[in-house]
Amino acid sequence: MRPYIKGFILLSVVAAGLAWFKFRRSPVEAVEARTGPLAVEVMGTGTLEARIKTTISPRIQEHLDEVLVDQGDAVKEGQLLAKLNDSDIRAQIEVATAALSAAQAGVMRIKSAETRALAVEKNARLNHQRIAALFSKQMVSQEAMDNAVEQLHTAEADVNQARAAISEAEGQVVTAQKTLLYQQQRLGYTRVVSPYDGLVVRRDRDPGGVVVPGGSLMLLIATNELWVSAWVNETAASGLHVGQPARVLFRSAETNMFVGEVARLGRETDRETREFLVNVRVHELPLNWTVGQRVEVFIETRRSEAALTVPQNYIVWREGKPGLFINEEGIARWREVTLGLQGHDKAEIVKGIAAGQQVVRPALPKQAALTDGQRIEVK
Repeated sequence: MRPYIKGFILLSVVAAGLAWFKFRRSPVEAVEARTGPLAVEVMGTGTLEARIKTTISPRIQEHLDEVLVDQGDAVKEGQLLAKLNDSDIRAQIEVATAALSAAQAGVMRIKSAETRALAVEKNARLNHQRIAALFSKQMVSQEAMDNAVEQLHTAEADVNQARAAISEAEGQVVTAQKTLLYQQQRLGYTRVVSPYDGLVVRRDRDPGGVVVPGGSLMLLIATNELWVSAWVNETAASGLHVGQPARVLFRSAETNMFVGEVARLGRETDRETREFLVNVRVHELPLNWTVGQRVEVFIETRRSEAALTVPQNYIVWREGKPGLFINEEGIARWREVTLGLQGHDKAEIVKGIAAGQQVVRPALPKQAALTDGQRIEVK
């Protein structure tokens, strides 16, 4: 009887296994299809940038004496940021001042000579007139007349020479004035001041070296407007416009979403990545932020206030068509659906299921896909 007993036991085990496999319930996760607001968003990744940023550099080559601010310091418009050595320029100003005084004195001296020349010219003219009157009456000789004419011409030439010398001296005064003004301007360049209210985000030089025009002392940004420069795929360009609302996610504050709006659209697409820049203005920043930090933006392009939605990860595609498994009293039933708006994590169901129906998906990571008619158990 032993072989029959063993066969009976084996058949019983197989039958029990088949019964368990047929009637077992697969664990699933479930959500209800609900009606509510749904936003269609375009996602982009970029960095936080200042709309206005300036590399602070000297306008002259000189020794750097002091740097009065450090990175992280807030500064005001006109605030002194750094000082250059001004001893050589001050010496040049003294030289230019002395040259101006000498030129002005030269003008006064030549003007005195002009006054004397005018007096001589006047006397020569009167003498010429007297001699000419006498000569017309043949009371003086031709020689006397010629001498009077010569004296008048000489006096007139002296006046013209004095006036030319005055013009030259006045030109030297103007040159001296401009030289002095130039040196005074250079003296002003030894004081590097802030062009606007802002924040020093980087300091590049310390006192002791020689700085040159164009060499960076520090990087200054205006904090009145910071925005995100995000790269967005070119396929989304037609749906974007200035003023659209956006959500901003900082990787330094991933638990919070910050509100923003589209401020500017780029007009050039990168020829390799096929993306273009979108600037999103952020209305509020996290407590700790840095220029250049990584940011993700979600720009709202369309919105429905009463859309029947399910999570995106519950949708199953079969032969290129979307569908859902719904829970019908512990049985998974396949329903082909028509999709509408596609949100970041939810999708609108236009046709195929009704509000309140429970949609399901496998609960375990390596669990096999559901089949129509399969027994299920919501975990």
